[in-house]
Amino acid sequence: MSQNALHLLMVGIEPPDVSLFRELLRKSMGMGAARYQLAPAAEDGLRKLMKTSFDLVVIDEQCANGSLQALISQFRSLDAKVPILLLSKSRDESFVVNAMLAGATEIIPMGDLSQARLLHAVQYSLLIRKKMTEYKQAEDQLRRLSRAVEQSADTVVITDLQGHIEYANPAFYELTGFNRTEVIGKTPNILKSGEQSAVFYRQLWKTIKEGNVFRGVLINKKKDGALFFAEKTITPVRDAEGRITHFISNDRDISERRKLEAQLLQSQKMDAIGQLAGGVAHDFNNLLMVISSYAELALDHLDPEHPLQRNLHEILKASRSAADITRQLLTFGRKQLQSLQAVDINTVLEDIGRMLPRLIGEDIKLSIFPGSHLGRVKADAVQLEQVVLNLAVNARDAMPKGGELTIETSSVVLDDAYIHQKPIVPAGVYTLLTVSDSGKGIPAEDLPHIFEPFFTTKDHEKGTGLGLAIVYGIVKQSGGFIWVYSERGQGTTFKIYLPSLEKSTLASLPAALGKDTPLTGSETVLFAEDDSAVRNATTGFLRSVGYAVLEARDGAEAIQIAEQHPGTIDLMIADVVMPGMSGCQAAEEARKLHPEMKVLYVSGYADRTLEKHGIRNDTSAFLQKPYTLKMLGWKLRSLLTADEQPGVAAVTPVS
Repeated sequence: MSQNALHLLMVGIEPPDVSLFRELLRKSMGMGAARYQLAPAAEDGLRKLMKTSFDLVVIDEQCANGSLQALISQFRSLDAKVPILLLSKSRDESFVVNAMLAGATEIIPMGDLSQARLLHAVQYSLLIRKKMTEYKQAEDQLRRLSRAVEQSADTVVITDLQGHIEYANPAFYELTGFNRTEVIGKTPNILKSGEQSAVFYRQLWKTIKEGNVFRGVLINKKKDGALFFAEKTITPVRDAEGRITHFISNDRDISERRKLEAQLLQSQKMDAIGQLAGGVAHDFNNLLMVISSYAELALDHLDPEHPLQRNLHEILKASRSAADITRQLLTFGRKQLQSLQAVDINTVLEDIGRMLPRLIGEDIKLSIFPGSHLGRVKADAVQLEQVVLNLAVNARDAMPKGGELTIETSSVVLDDAYIHQKPIVPAGVYTLLTVSDSGKGIPAEDLPHIFEPFFTTKDHEKGTGLGLAIVYGIVKQSGGFIWVYSERGQGTTFKIYLPSLEKSTLASLPAALGKDTPLTGSETVLFAEDDSAVRNATTGFLRSVGYAVLEARDGAEAIQIAEQHPGTIDLMIADVVMPGMSGCQAAEEARKLHPEMKVLYVSGYADRTLEKHGIRNDTSAFLQKPYTLKMLGWKLRSLLTADEQPGVAAVTPVS
């Protein structure tokens, strides 16, 4: 407060003395504008002090009815900072000491009330008030800082120059599991996990001892041995002379964030591998088409007893194996076309449960517990069988001396509490498929890699490393999520969550054509294929079974042939992706000229490429390369004999 606005409370002072006090104060400090409040008695002064804040209280000792020390203490209890000037006629030394002990700031003998004496007393009192105010502000600030540190969710540790811990906040003890006696006086070495090199720690100390701030991520260890990631900032603390006296370490536990980042990275890595698989599928499938087609054509022209029959069958067998690997990679990459249905998982388990005992062997006890009131899931029933089979084979290999394999289904609701732990999973109703074994378990270092293609801990002759990659791909393509839980020697559990449908929206799978279905036909087929080797082999087969074939090297030529052909074209086989014009565009234009023409699309590309060209997951007028010539023959008969709209089929051939 400025001097010309000084606010004084005069307690028990006679009017002549008040006038003298005012005049001396005006002359000594220029306080003509000072404000005064008069309190005739001590009780009046106490009441005024309770209501108003003053810069200075002046008390005449004569107003104390009882103990002067008690009166001063009363004023001091109402305002600890206000300076109190005591006007006294006593020169007794013990009186002065007691008054000062009670809280008086300065004592002025009435007989010595001179201008110089009053100036000194008032200036001293106001200086004391200023210092007390500054002290109180500093104390309040320190208290706020202390509360902030104590209540901080991040850990705060203060060490001396040698790294000995002098203070740690409650968050530190809560995170690490240590107590105060185990921490104070120790160094942060109690948190060392051994996951970082000595060079790392030497660089850390070099940084902070040079007066620089260290920022980095440490892998620390709790009291119970569990590891956690700490985002650490260490700041040197300097004294007034600029010397470093302490270090403050502020840590944030980012273990959960690291876990989510690892999940995201794993998902991105799997997607990248899937994209690679889809990219090579087209060319590889065309090559397999040529190999298998010419092997089939050669077999058809050889006597059953011809010595080359065996060689050609081996070629076909190898090409089918290669095609299976391609399909598996596409499935892993979530790029294989599916035959989607509203599937009851319990029905799938019932069907596959008959063959599982023969697959896993007699020394493994199989238990299947189907849950009740399961919702149907949108999936490919054949692919779900493949998921269960692959997990069962993995479980069998993990239990070479026998054990237990348990398969369960249940309906679960994943709420906000669950998805908080796994944010990539939407809340909702799921059908849970759980497959558990009592085998040797999966090492912790292998768990992050088990869904990667070609990763395997088995001997090379026992597995390709594609089984779990295929499971992962099928689950993801079906809109679900898969988690694995395992410990060495404690077995393994796979949990698969598939979103439940509120009601069935998809038709059941159509009946498949059998191998006894005739392959011959007499219809006219327009075949558009840009790969000459595939085109030649397929055309030769179709003509050998009776079809009249019109060959086109691309979409534009197919339209030209459709324009010039004088008769009926019953069906068009169109490679989906061709240079210049896609098979879908060519078929659309050709159908304008031949409205009754049906269309069969073929491709070696993955489904994302096909979707760009209008081929959907639910179409059955489609064959994925590589296919056998007999599969093509069955597919043509199904399309040509189906009583449906042009270009639409409702049957799926068996291979």
